[in-house]
Amino acid sequence: MNSRPTSGLRIIAVAALASLLLNGCSLLPKYNADETAGWSAQKLYSEAKSNLADGNYQKAIQYFETLEGRYPYGPYAEQAQLDMAYAYWKDEEPASAVAAADRFIRLHPSSPYVDYAYYLKGLANFNGTVGLFGGMIEQNPSLRDPRAARESFEAFKELVTRFPKSKYAPDALARMKYLVNVLAMSDVNIAKYYYTRKAYVAAANRAKAAVEDYPQTTAREEALAIMAESYGKLGITQLRDDAYAVLKLNYPNSPYLTHPVNMSGRPWYQFW
Repeated sequence: MNSRPTSGLRIIAVAALASLLLNGCSLLPKYNADETAGWSAQKLYSEAKSNLADGNYQKAIQYFETLEGRYPYGPYAEQAQLDMAYAYWKDEEPASAVAAADRFIRLHPSSPYVDYAYYLKGLANFNGTVGLFGGMIEQNPSLRDPRAARESFEAFKELVTRFPKSKYAPDALARMKYLVNVLAMSDVNIAKYYYTRKAYVAAANRAKAAVEDYPQTTAREEALAIMAESYGKLGITQLRDDAYAVLKLNYPNSPYLTHPVNMSGRPWYQFW
């Protein structure tokens, strides 16, 4: 007698469950088909370059990566690898730009565009460390970690050494001159740091390194003054006098001959 109501309830429950499942499906994220499916290598490269030109760097990188993955041995793959390094640089991702440039250099050592890969590598480290070419307003670049500056210098050096006639060589040389002064001043700032903490041996050694490693830079003058001051604090009068004599010989009008070095804004110290 009770079988019919029970059966009816079951039918209603099944219908309700089916309706719930159907409605639940609409809440799930819809599957997005790959827009690039079926694209040729030429189509992928064209779209990547178009996005690159429009400043859509992440989209361009995505297309370049897809191109390389699908057509690794095609005529567009090599160019895509180099363009990817450029896109990373423009997108302000220096580490990725350097990695992409290094990969291109490793995979295509005989490419006619290897000089450009070295140039991009130098640019990525240059901009990541010292800002736009010509210096910075907010922060003295010599106060930053000099590691990237050194890596930038080495990349530019490799470029001008291996490809002296490259169209990128003149700009690389100009940036190298700037970087040398940044690196020299970085050593001078470290020497000042040691001096203010009365680590006079370390201060003298670091200043001496700046003098010897970067003899043609403007930082050499101050480095000599720090050397003389540090040796004076250590009581090594002969080395103090030698450093002072070199300073006077090379910079007869140096302000450090009459006004000692200002150690990071602290009170002025006397030479001896």
